[in-house]
Amino acid sequence: MSNLKTNYLGIELKNPIIVGACGLTSDVQHLKKMEEAGAAAIVYKSLFEEQIQLENLELEQSLNAYDERHAEMLRLFPGLDHAGPEEFLHDLSKAVKSVSIPVFASLNAVYDETWPEWAARLEKTGVAGLELNFYQAVTSFEDTAKEIVDKRVEIISEVKKHLKIPVVAKLSPYYTNPLHVVKKMDSANADGFVLFNRLFQPDIDIEKVAHVYPYNFSNPDDHRLSLRYIGLLHGNIKGDLCAANGISDYADVIRMILAGANTTQIVSTLYKNGISYISDILTGIEDWMVRHNYKSIDEFRGKLSHKMLKDPFAYKRAQYVDILMKSDKILKDFPVL
Repeated sequence: MSNLKTNYLGIELKNPIIVGACGLTSDVQHLKKMEEAGAAAIVYKSLFEEQIQLENLELEQSLNAYDERHAEMLRLFPGLDHAGPEEFLHDLSKAVKSVSIPVFASLNAVYDETWPEWAARLEKTGVAGLELNFYQAVTSFEDTAKEIVDKRVEIISEVKKHLKIPVVAKLSPYYTNPLHVVKKMDSANADGFVLFNRLFQPDIDIEKVAHVYPYNFSNPDDHRLSLRYIGLLHGNIKGDLCAANGISDYADVIRMILAGANTTQIVSTLYKNGISYISDILTGIEDWMVRHNYKSIDEFRGKLSHKMLKDPFAYKRAQYVDILMKSDKILKDFPVL
């Protein structure tokens, strides 16, 4: 029997499969099905700054709608906290108690004070760790790359002061130098990194001449960018590595572990294939390990990372040069019609 156990953020997981934050993970019944199918951990659906601020604004507007109509009505509604974010915390607490596997929280904030405040409140729900979901498209022409990175490093440091549970940075690949960014965050004591976030991309319907918001599922080849950076980071930072985006089957999970990942997150493949597909992925990993005589995950983790390879060009530009040099072979394999 193959040993699929892995250590992530100081937590022993029964295998490297984590269900990433998505709509599926906000439903307790889905969480139970994920656990039954073999998921090692779950990231609960993200709490966004807009949920906190917009809902508070809506409450404020409704409470003040009749202000000044009559003087005696000014205190008709006592000072109430809006139940929206509070309900989120309640639901998260229920989710943690509904399964025996670790449940992680995910927070995407904007304001400096929101990050530590809501990180602390999320911790009180009993979650095993917290993902700082740095999901934010830059729209300002004035913000420099250094300012953006320094601010996020500062957020990690501040959140770490308030929490006892592990803190993970979930990043997009759209930094000038992702390796430098991860290294700085690692120095700020981030416990791990999820690479990479899949940013929402808008689209335009040219017939309706309007913006549309299509489902943004990942594609099978999307995992290659995560693979490259995990392969380069393995053995060079203190924090753990979790591969995300485009992890669609057991082969992708194995690829990421060979590159150096501690764990992988899956989302899109569950929407496409169903929650029960988790068990198929696990079976595929076990079968592969048997075929290659591996008894545990640790035996092959990082085996094909940059640090472990004798070929110094495996993760560099030489790959592209190699492809160009073999262009004749490519034409034979894919003849131009």
